Amino acid sequence: MGLTGIRKVCEVSLETPAEQQKKLHNRWHPDIPFADTIKNNETVKIECIDWTGGQIGNNDSADDMKNVDLTRIHYLSGPFEIETAEPGDVLLVEIMDVQPMEDQPWGFSGLFSLDCVFDKNNGGGFLDEFYPSAAKAIWDFEGIYCTSRHIPHVKFPGLIHPGILGCAPSAEVLATWNKREGELIAANKLDRIVAQPPNPQNVHAGSASDEIKEKVGREGARTIPGRPEHGGNCDIKNLSRGSKIYLPVHVKGAKFSVGDLHFSQGDGEISFCGAIEMAGVITINFKVMKNGIADLGMKSPLYLPGPVEPHYGPGRYLTFEGFSVDQHGKQHYMDVTVAYRQTTLRCIEYLRRFGYSDYQVYLLLSCAPVQGHVAGIVDIPNACTTLGFPMDIFDFDISPTGPAKKLDMGSCAYETGVTEGKVTAGGANSEISWGGGLTFKEK
Repeated sequence: MGLTGIRKVCEVSLETPAEQQKKLHNRWHPDIPFADTIKNNETVKIECIDWTGGQIGNNDSADDMKNVDLTRIHYLSGPFEIETAEPGDVLLVEIMDVQPMEDQPWGFSGLFSLDCVFDKNNGGGFLDEFYPSAAKAIWDFEGIYCTSRHIPHVKFPGLIHPGILGCAPSAEVLATWNKREGELIAANKLDRIVAQPPNPQNVHAGSASDEIKEKVGREGARTIPGRPEHGGNCDIKNLSRGSKIYLPVHVKGAKFSVGDLHFSQGDGEISFCGAIEMAGVITINFKVMKNGIADLGMKSPLYLPGPVEPHYGPGRYLTFEGFSVDQHGKQHYMDVTVAYRQTTLRCIEYLRRFGYSDYQVYLLLSCAPVQGHVAGIVDIPNACTTLGFPMDIFDFDISPTGPAKKLDMGSCAYETGVTEGKVTAGGANSEISWGGGLTFKEK
């Protein structure tokens, strides 16, 4: 079938508020009405808005990053009825193509301030304690490539993909999620929120009646985390064009939804809003595998990566190591999170030598096609992780050949009151230590 024959089952507006668009929703719940019906083995086009619902602008201030509304995120396109799909089946989703909106050929990556309710209450970035201010970079798309005025001397092809896709939970699966996450919240002794329970504030349930919308607000699962029973928000950068994803079906018609499109992302999306977020259109073929959950012995989604991926030659990834010894010198037992955090910091320290600010590198590590791996998890007491950085995305040589030449790298966008040196307002008596780049001190 030619491109002109592919049906578009969801069109979105970049001007109309997301909560007014009836083919979008921002909770997982089995009672959200179908947005449209797709035949088994049909290929369709689905338009998606960016994950914030258009809250971030193409400008040089990160105040919009600081003020993002937590309750209005992840407006997904759908849910779509897939004909013949029944509970116990598997929905085979083949991504044929993903493209930015023609009218919006740009995207953004960013991080949120330490005192921002969005960031702290939603898990936050990987290095919050080191980089507490809101910042962002705008990326312009040039065919398969992207560049940014906020992070100069860099150009790379995007591994474009959806951050979120999944089928709706059944009432039983939804109850399991709420019970499981509720128990985690009740047992929490950490100085941060560990999960988000159902929240009726700013709930959007597509074309649902007021009665169903109220029920979705009371019971619906937040779209923030991925979950083993259906996938959801997994942010897997290799789910790009040509990929096949096998999703468990829990309700009649599957109720498939997709959104949170990324132009590019590094392994881990470490700065939280780390991918190059964008509005766009995804082309998908759907096939129903009858009795697939039992036949495949499936307890969580499977996928086959597609053939499209940026390729850099052997020896062109400068690779950093990290271990489960934190920045204070404290030994942790086999802690992969600590190890990967240290790996990331080693990379930031290295690229700082060329004139980039720590914030610029932090943003770049989140959206460039870096390769993160667990190298060892058996040699007590240290887990070891690696992060491979493609050297060829720069227009200068970053290879480890001796002293670095510093270049004028400009600046990323910051929240009001933050400059390259200090927090001059808003953060009041706070100072970022840019020399070492790794501390945030109260005077």
